[in-house]
Amino acid sequence: MVLLQLLAWILLGILLPLLSFLFLTKLSTPRTPPPTSTPTLPRSFPIFGVFFSAIANRKRHIEWITDILRAAPSATYIVRKGFARPEVVTASPEVVQYILKTNFQNFGKGIHFYTTMHELLGDGIFNVDGEPWKFQRQVASHEFNTKSLRNFVENVVDTEVFDRLIPIISSAAKTGTVLVLQDILQRFAFDNICNIAFGYDPAYLLPSFPTTKLADAFEESVKISTDRLMSLFPVIWRIKKLLNIGSEKRLRMAASEVQEFARKLVREKKQELNEKSSLNSYDLLSRFSSSNQLDEDYVTDIVISFILAGRDTTSSALTSYFWLLFKHPHVESEVVKEIEGKSEALVYDEVKDMVYTHASLCESMRLYPPVWQDVKGVSNDDVLPGGIAVKKGMRMTYHPYAMGRSEKIWGPDAAEFKPERWLEKDESTKKWRFVAIRDAYAYPVFQAGPRICLGREMAFLQMKRVVAAILRQFKVVPMMEEGAELELDLQLTLKYVGGLPVKIMERV
Repeated sequence: MVLLQLLAWILLGILLPLLSFLFLTKLSTPRTPPPTSTPTLPRSFPIFGVFFSAIANRKRHIEWITDILRAAPSATYIVRKGFARPEVVTASPEVVQYILKTNFQNFGKGIHFYTTMHELLGDGIFNVDGEPWKFQRQVASHEFNTKSLRNFVENVVDTEVFDRLIPIISSAAKTGTVLVLQDILQRFAFDNICNIAFGYDPAYLLPSFPTTKLADAFEESVKISTDRLMSLFPVIWRIKKLLNIGSEKRLRMAASEVQEFARKLVREKKQELNEKSSLNSYDLLSRFSSSNQLDEDYVTDIVISFILAGRDTTSSALTSYFWLLFKHPHVESEVVKEIEGKSEALVYDEVKDMVYTHASLCESMRLYPPVWQDVKGVSNDDVLPGGIAVKKGMRMTYHPYAMGRSEKIWGPDAAEFKPERWLEKDESTKKWRFVAIRDAYAYPVFQAGPRICLGREMAFLQMKRVVAAILRQFKVVPMMEEGAELELDLQLTLKYVGGLPVKIMERV
């Protein structure tokens, strides 16, 4: 019986793509239709729902969802794909507030996200709900106080910037070497998160650009896990997992590599704690490792979650930021002028006071949010603001990327890169003053409500320090054809195909 069921699933996995292909050849819609100024809702068929539209737009998935949410009157829409569970997508601030705050308990990570991401994230903070999530957040929150943030900027970040990042940037300027910016920034962020959270320096950002199994394994794990999450045929990856073949075999091996690295950190930290009665630097890993109630696997999962958060989000944000500065020289000029008004040492308080730079980073992440979508699970039947009913077991996804391009939220100039929208001039001092013109539910780049990002302030401090150090001396010039745009690589965080190759020019 089990064998027959397995064969049936395999047959289904083969027939469904074939039927989809045959059906699509009869559709007049091009494979990757261009975005339109007046988007319409996709055509929905009995049983199949919008499945064929999803297939036709698979190369522009994020733009397709953005078009749907622009066309939906309430900026909320139920995507029915026939072979997967219905998914509610939204770009409505009211709905975002409802799911992230008002009825927070009904919209957790959910069983779908948990099982899909479990090989990589296990029971880490980004993959759990309830008491496990509360405990991890409570312990982690101690690492994000003012004292820790000041130490982060003045020691960890500055060391990485001036001892590693700037020498590499400077050398590239002298030799004309093309750097892959996304890779450089990921290495930088990886060293930083390991230092501040685990008291460990992987020395990943070196002039030799060391290649490690860990880096490759982490990339593979994230990519395959994301493909699982976005799959139009979830049954296929489940069959491959059961048979341990293809991408599922690679995921198992890659995740095992990541877990072994994290487990090694945990063991070394426990040994360090056992040998010393007190540590001068009580990092995040020390806090978790000192608890005798937590087993090694659990702490290992926590480590992996924080590596993911620290490595990929800031590097994603900074990659798109330097791209936008290049496209908008007047903004770059304002940022440089602000940097030149600060001391070269740029102490902690000066970093915090970089108002225009802060606004330009906010604006960049509005258009290119590192976490471009956030998937929740519906625990119980509910009715969203606007009247859409959701059922237990559905997926509920809000889209910061679509929200950042919403004219309903940002006005008719929503597509423009305008840091000034976050600023107003102080008439007495003639200086810029930052104004949070939208609340966290209209700008959920760092989530909102009880799960709002603990590392928000740390991320801004790190990004501003990098921007100041680079732009004071250098200009970053993307090596792309004129008129080309960033090609998005949709992973758990927003990445860019090719990683944005750049040349570095001395600023004159």
